[in-house]
Amino acid sequence: MSNSEFTVTPEVQEDRTAAILSYITIIGFIVAIVLHSGKKTALGAFHLRQVLGFIIVGLVVGLGVGISAAILAFIPVIGPILIFLLWAVLWVGGLVLWLMGLIAAIQGKQTPVPLIGAPIQKWFANTFN
Repeated sequence: MSNSEFTVTPEVQEDRTAAILSYITIIGFIVAIVLHSGKKTALGAFHLRQVLGFIIVGLVVGLGVGISAAILAFIPVIGPILIFLLWAVLWVGGLVLWLMGLIAAIQGKQTPVPLIGAPIQKWFANTFN
């Protein structure tokens, strides 16, 4: 393998930086928006849309689970167990999707995460362009 295979141009690095930062907390997302507004790139826009979708889907799912938990709390013994299992499954699933998105950003790929990635790209198609 030659060294040229591992050379990353500054443009690609900047593109990856905005994409990667978008996944690192809400502050990173805001910084990525600022970086992207200075120089718009397809990879940056793609991952900003993915993370915006994660945030919105997370808020909606969290609200739904909170309401469900309030209802399940009235079921003796099994209710708290179901609440814990529901939260655990959603947190682990969310973490896996987040990691998949972050890895795609690190690799410089525009790969939507399973389940929600493709719809997010459609819903926010004109965002961050």
